Amino acid sequence: MAKKKPSPDYIQTVLQRLQAAHPDAHCELNYETPLQLLVATILSAQTTDVRVNQVTPQLFAAYPDVTALAAANRAELEEIIRPTGFFRQKAAFIQETAVSLLQNHGGEVPDEMAELTQLKGVARKTANVVLGEIYGKAEGITVDTHVKRIAHKLGLTSTNQDPVKVERELMAIIPPEHWINISHLLIFHGRRICIARRPHCPDCPLNDICPSAEL
Repeated sequence: MAKKKPSPDYIQTVLQRLQAAHPDAHCELNYETPLQLLVATILSAQTTDVRVNQVTPQLFAAYPDVTALAAANRAELEEIIRPTGFFRQKAAFIQETAVSLLQNHGGEVPDEMAELTQLKGVARKTANVVLGEIYGKAEGITVDTHVKRIAHKLGLTSTNQDPVKVERELMAIIPPEHWINISHLLIFHGRRICIARRPHCPDCPLNDICPSAEL
């Protein structure tokens, strides 16, 4: 647990080293339109981006726009997204969201946190992804399992459990201009170096300052 608020110098060093280590950090969900990113992010709950990217080509080919999604045969939609897990719930979320977009937003994906989080299956994590990727708006920080875990290991947060608390604590110390990219950096770091089951601490560019380093 972090005993005190990390210093601005520490934060700056962490950001600089992560950026140098992962200059290619980006959203790994494949999409071409705001709707596609929204759907892909809903599907990404409790699964990997790789798995989502395996099903979305067929999904987006079958339902190329919001009208097609809203009118989709539920059983057929479920079958396409089955590999992502929780497919019945996700299919319901996607279809109800499509209907809501048509009824309340002119078929467009909204660009405000309050409106996005009113959509089915869209919590702050999904909303932050869409706002940052599509609209370049940093209203918060996307917190997934990698972000929770690594932010805590680095002493940036006091918990690795509650994503809302993790986001709040990160927003209090990370400069707003880094809110969008910090998630990508931490996710890439978690996949490449700070792997959950076997962190590669000797190869980590943060090993001399990380309070959780095992050398």
